[in-house]
Amino acid sequence: MNQGKYVFSQIMEHVPYYEFSKCVKRYNGDRKSRKLSCRDQFLAMAFGQLTYRESLRDIVVCLESQRKKLYHLGFSSPEIKRSTLSDANYSKDWRIYRDLAKVLIGIAKKLYTNSKELNLDLEGAVYAIDSSTIELCLNIFKWARLVKVRASVKLHLGLDLQGNIPSFFDITTGKVHDLNFLDDIILEAGAYYIMDRGYIDFERLYQIDQSGAFFVIRAKKNFAFKRLYSNRVDKDTGVRCDQVGRLANTQMRKKYPDKLRRIKYYDEETDKYFVFLTNNMDIEAEVVAKLYKHRWQIELFFKWIKQHLKIKAFWGYSENAVKTQICIAICVYLLVAIIKKRLNIDRNLYEILQILSVSQLDKTPINTLLSEFDLSLKNDQTQNQPSLLDF
Repeated sequence: MNQGKYVFSQIMEHVPYYEFSKCVKRYNGDRKSRKLSCRDQFLAMAFGQLTYRESLRDIVVCLESQRKKLYHLGFSSPEIKRSTLSDANYSKDWRIYRDLAKVLIGIAKKLYTNSKELNLDLEGAVYAIDSSTIELCLNIFKWARLVKVRASVKLHLGLDLQGNIPSFFDITTGKVHDLNFLDDIILEAGAYYIMDRGYIDFERLYQIDQSGAFFVIRAKKNFAFKRLYSNRVDKDTGVRCDQVGRLANTQMRKKYPDKLRRIKYYDEETDKYFVFLTNNMDIEAEVVAKLYKHRWQIELFFKWIKQHLKIKAFWGYSENAVKTQICIAICVYLLVAIIKKRLNIDRNLYEILQILSVSQLDKTPINTLLSEFDLSLKNDQTQNQPSLLDF
């Protein structure tokens, strides 16, 4: 008889519970909490993310059907009730799980430090910054009102392009402008911050410059620029011009008094011209264009987590419940990324999540499971077996 640990338990072993307990104490998460601890809340919500549950009731039914296994899955509570889990999502501070995500980010960044996915020979870290709007029903989520007939929340995020690991994030209502996120970022000297033109604010860009960091941002069409001199370019690379100058507008120049570099690039694939601004005067113009091209990875990241994790359909209606669910979804993503690196798994994250989603109550070691699992067989099985209860 196999006496090994369940797959779910093996995944949760990668959670640094000592650090998690410090997050809980920081916000008094378990104060006067007799029915459900923060740890059990996290385990239940992570179970829902990993198994693609549709609601809190769905999560609880799955766990209650396996009540005898709850202890071996890591739960301290003998049973999980829907009302108790709902109350925990409403009352337990969401920042507990935001801080846990930050701890996991630190672990993941160390694991992916030597990743060569960018292959651009840059010394500093490279971050793509963007936000994604999640539409909500105004009748239910009234606290997230955007306009008269719409409601939404925004996930603001900085993605480390060496490994596609979220490095910093925030969750706000849809009314908050993307630019405000730049004020919350702790800037790293020597790092590169890649942004779309929606983030153009020369006062904030100057703060990035003064911190010793670099930015690459797409210029707006009405951008006024006074050229001082031009660098030589190789037009075979797609670069059409490489200019150094200053802002032409007097008011804007007060906000950004230093020199700027303007690069015009032609992309054959899209048959479009792009104009980029950067404060880095040393790297090749072609590298600047390639850096911006890699910004697309954050768009793919948002698309990926919306498709494969539960952050579009929410299991609670309060602001705290929504933010808790998004933070735990990011924690699950980070855990899978950590496991992939620690166990040297040669599969992409989508395949790993697909396999884990139907294997949570299996006792096969994760590295064996992921290396030997036939994904085509899994796809045939899940067509006739949509529920985890059948296991």
